[in-house]
Amino acid sequence: HRDNGSPFAINPYPFFAYQSDPRPETLAFCLFQPNAGRVDRVSGIKYMNMFDAQVDAVHSAMSDMGFKDVEIMVAETGWPYRGDSNEVGPSIENAKTYNGNLIAHLKSMVGTPLMPGKSVDTYLFALYDEDLKAGPGSERAFGLYKPDLSMTYDVGISNCYPTPSAPKPTATIWCVPKAGISDAQLQLSLDYACGQGINCSPIQPGGACFEPNTVASHAAYAMNLYYQSSAKNPW
Repeated sequence: HRDNGSPFAINPYPFFAYQSDPRPETLAFCLFQPNAGRVDRVSGIKYMNMFDAQVDAVHSAMSDMGFKDVEIMVAETGWPYRGDSNEVGPSIENAKTYNGNLIAHLKSMVGTPLMPGKSVDTYLFALYDEDLKAGPGSERAFGLYKPDLSMTYDVGISNCYPTPSAPKPTATIWCVPKAGISDAQLQLSLDYACGQGINCSPIQPGGACFEPNTVASHAAYAMNLYYQSSAKNPW
């Protein structure tokens, strides 16, 4: 890595640390929430979150081996939104809190105690659920999106993109649901489309297009608006 100028990739997971020590104070420490902090018994450094402690642990080990100048990259980190009944920690609230606070922590450029003033390149795990993966239920529930493309929860990433423009009234091609699709499937498409930055207020109670108040009608409105606002991509 030093010879090629490439980063050393690591996978820190505060989630697994919490599973081995499921106390409320540990959860706060892992989720970047207010807590008393924890002092490293060797360095004397006080850490306020588990992510920084895990990243610095690797940095410290690499420094001891003479590779302090090799960059560290977080290849994956995340938190599951669902798990088996005997698993502690998985929930939508915890997953959204971890990923959201992690993004805010990285954007602040505070860095870690051993690497201050810079943001470690970090990749979230995962964009989509690995729904066929073996192991406990949590292994199949790390995705920000589900395999059907519906959003599991909004961590704020979709807000980074500009709101698409409204459809042109002269449009001659429309995107509407197929006949015979269940309300459950239509609701997934409706939620997905409205989560992409389009204006769904007209199909809210009191809106100009709220009636007829059916899932099929609302889904048709949202799906077509999303289609018209997305360069009419056939997908």
